[in-house]
Amino acid sequence: PDLRGLLGRNGVSTLGGVAAAGASGPRRVQVGACRDQVLGLRFVNGAGVIVKAGGRVVKNVTGLDIGKLLGGSHGRVGVITELAFRGQAVPEAVATLVGERPLAEGLAALRAGLGAPMVVSGAAYAGGRAMIRVEGMVGSVAYRAGALRARLGGDWDVVDGEAPWPAVRDVTAFAGRAGQVWRVSVRPGDALAVVQGLAGEAGFDWGGGLIWLLADSAVDVRARVAGRGHATLMRGDGVVFEPEAPAVAALTAGIRAKFDPKGIFH
Repeated sequence: PDLRGLLGRNGVSTLGGVAAAGASGPRRVQVGACRDQVLGLRFVNGAGVIVKAGGRVVKNVTGLDIGKLLGGSHGRVGVITELAFRGQAVPEAVATLVGERPLAEGLAALRAGLGAPMVVSGAAYAGGRAMIRVEGMVGSVAYRAGALRARLGGDWDVVDGEAPWPAVRDVTAFAGRAGQVWRVSVRPGDALAVVQGLAGEAGFDWGGGLIWLLADSAVDVRARVAGRGHATLMRGDGVVFEPEAPAVAALTAGIRAKFDPKGIFH
């Protein structure tokens, strides 16, 4: 994702930054998270030691999967200097089912689409529209899009190409608008309960598992999410990350002490 517009920044994005932030787009529902695509890497730890882990091809990947550890660490374990990613073929065809739906019905459609044997690669809801994507070979995409329409029922338009998805990925609907922006991770089945009655605006990705919220600072988002998932304050004043449970905090501190004994990256 390119979140510079959302965050109001114009810096240069890097692959190391993407991996360190654990940034994953709509295809996460099919191919996994960003950290799952890291085959190997080099990084500099807090003691100035260059550490190599993994390899450049799948058959050479051995040892501890440190890429999983650094993915989403936000630079608090080490500075990534080199990465090898698993590649994905560019699909021959892409089709997205787009349907106007009330929120509850739209989220249910996303879950139904992901539960169908149609290899869905995107499931999002924004602006009153449910969007479900399939991609691959031309014939396969045509068949799966038709089968999904029949399975889900109701009126669905089929949009060819990637047109709806950059805005979903980059959360462009909230760029340049006043208010705090929250990134909320929950079980897809809990998405509706999190946002119902909440003052603000929401967009959904990953079948409802990822919620982007634009809300006033007076809204206690973490209280609403409590027990269902976790919330990260992406833009605005306040505590950025969800406070860790004591046992998790102790584990995190132990890992950082090993990789960054002087606390340089803290």
